[in-house]
Amino acid sequence: MEVTVSRKAHFNAAHRLYVPDWPDTKNSQFFGKCNNPNYHGHNYELIVSVKGKIDPITGYVIDMGYLKQLIKNEIEERLDHKNLNLDVPYFSNVVPSAENISVYIYDILRNELDKDLSLSVRLYETPRNFVEYSG
Repeated sequence: MEVTVSRKAHFNAAHRLYVPDWPDTKNSQFFGKCNNPNYHGHNYELIVSVKGKIDPITGYVIDMGYLKQLIKNEIEERLDHKNLNLDVPYFSNVVPSAENISVYIYDILRNELDKDLSLSVRLYETPRNFVEYSG
């Protein structure tokens, strides 16, 4: 029997969506307000879900304390109160869209979790706009 457990977290970050090879007019037309040259910010909500078999001894799929600490150390510390374009090297040549941020988070967490566990990342950029990535 497999069960999915989830942990919710949040971080605040600024970004600017633009393609360096495009002229300013095209970036502005395509990305709109998200292309603000002075950046703009979001209060991101993150839900990390881990699916796996329940350990017959502990009754856990994963220790939620471990998952909490993993998210704090590996995601919140890297992204919270950062300018994603300027402060996170990964986004120096990757557009920091919600889609790409979720892939970035997934890749970091995937490397830290047991390979027998499935992982899914849901990232809310706003209460109405969110993406989900599961590899």
